[in-house]
Amino acid sequence: MSGAAVWAFLTAYLRPTLDILLLAFLVYKTYEVLVRTQAVQLVKGALILAAFYGAAIFLQLTTVTWVLNILAPGLVIALAIVFQPELRKIVMRLGQGSFFRGASRPRLTQIEAVLASAEMLASSRRGALIVFARGVGLKNIIDSGTRLDSLLSSSLIVTIFGHDTPLHDGALIVQDGRVAAAGCFLPLSEQQDIRKSFGTRHRAALGLSEETDAVVLVVSEETGALSLAYESKLYYGLGSDQVRHRLGELLDFPADDADETEEASVVD
Repeated sequence: MSGAAVWAFLTAYLRPTLDILLLAFLVYKTYEVLVRTQAVQLVKGALILAAFYGAAIFLQLTTVTWVLNILAPGLVIALAIVFQPELRKIVMRLGQGSFFRGASRPRLTQIEAVLASAEMLASSRRGALIVFARGVGLKNIIDSGTRLDSLLSSSLIVTIFGHDTPLHDGALIVQDGRVAAAGCFLPLSEQQDIRKSFGTRHRAALGLSEETDAVVLVVSEETGALSLAYESKLYYGLGSDQVRHRLGELLDFPADDADETEEASVVD
């Protein structure tokens, strides 16, 4: 096959296929970001306005079309203002994370170690804030605390949160299966309908889940309740088995760790 024939084949078949695959990948990743930032509401609002506009043109509603043509620029600006937090979160995620990068996940034994320490802290009414990083980078959050880069263990977590150390008031960051930092500051939630009873830890956990794809485990100092915050939602008062199950799903631990479950439970 001559070079011209090969080039003709690539142009006729492979290039359109690659074009479609890349477009599908970008659409999927964009949808994933929209869902995680709750910016789907922005898309729904735009689609509703577009549907009204299309219906007005199709039905030849000249007055409605004239009004919409006048209001269209203002509506676009209004949408940008109303959904400014969602748009900002999308830009932050695109800047912090990578579409092509995968994150290392904690092993199941490490999740068990975190749960064991959380249960001990809950029983003694000691608050804790433990962040599991996923796809979106948390460099700014890590830089706000004290870098540790140490092995993840229940004894380390209990030492940090179980005593009045300089690091116990901040968040502990778990990244790539290791403790990256402790004493870190998290952004507070911008939601207005949060329970009045929730303290700073719960608001901080929810705030980070609104800006990143991290999963945050909260131990309440007042009640000892365990909670998880992820994808802009807070799940309060979960049992240990519920936390274990959800962390396993959200952090996507390797299948070969299933054999370690019994051993990890006995050790902890």
